[in-house]
Parts: sequence; C-alpha cells; structure tokens
Amino acid sequence: MKKETNIFKLVLPSKSSNEAFARTVVAAFFAQLDPTMDEMADVKTAVSEAVTNAIVHGYRDSIGMIFITGRIFENRCIEITVKDKGCGIEDVKHAMEPTFTTSPNEERAGLGFSVMTAFMDTLRVRSKVGKGTAVRMTKYIKNKMAEQDGKAHAERDDAVERTVH
Repeated sequence: MKKETNIFKLVLPSKSSNEAFARTVVAAFFAQLDPTMDEMADVKTAVSEAVTNAIVHGYRDSIGMIFITGRIFENRCIEITVKDKGCGIEDVKHAMEPTFTTSPNEERAGLGFSVMTAFMDTLRVRSKVGKGTAVRMTKYIKNKMAEQDGKAHAERDDAVERTVH
C-alpha cells in the first residue's frame, strides 16, 4: 500500500441505532475521493455489515464499544477497520462461510462476511475468543476524471474513425 494521506477514528457504543451513524461517517470521510455511487454504496453496505456483526454477534446481549478507523492512501485505496472487544469468533474460517450464523434461532441469514467480501477488494478478519474481533476491508476507488478522460478519448477516436471512412 502507498502512503497514508488521511485518517479518522470513531468510537461508539454497540447500539443498533449507531449502525446508520457509522455508515454515514464513513461515507462522508471517503466522499473526498469522489467515488461513484456504486463504490459508495459498496463501502456503506460493507461497513453496515461489519458494525452489525459487532453489535449482534460480538457483544450479543451487552453493550460494548466499537472502534472504527478509516484511512485513505495516495493510490486511492481506502481501508476500514471495525473492531470490537466482544466474545470473539472461535473459528473464523467457518464463520466466513455463507449462511453460517451464531444466532440460528433469530432471523439472521449469515451472509455478513459474504457481503463484505463481495463489495470490497480485500477482507481480513482476526479474532480471539474472549478478546474480540477486527475486520479490515480495503477498496480501490477509481479515478472518475481519468475514466471520463479515457471515455472522451475513445469517443473522439470513434468520431475520427467514422469521419475517415
């Protein structure tokens, strides 16, 4: 990864009402990279899943603190880490399997890690039983200006090609 250019840290109680707040803070911070709507939706969804996992599974029936760190790197890579000091995950590999849930009697689909994996470029989960879990996700944000320049250049080439023939 390249040099870090900006960082934020957020600590909040593991209340379900704070999930939307965490998602909004992360979105506001990464907006400075001018991501596409799809990129922003991906990041917000992944953060929602990570925070919800900390609330529902990490702390279960208690309130603890959730620690969120966001970083921007000079190569337009963003990194989000969501940590809790909850119960931890006994078998991370098993927990990351689609439809696995620690709450089978509740209406939980067990797709949180699958969603995070699908929407982010990398996902790393570290956990220790009785100590908590850290979820680190990265995503490379495309440079819309470079993309637009590339599209405009391609359109000019097409126009030139059409007039020559």
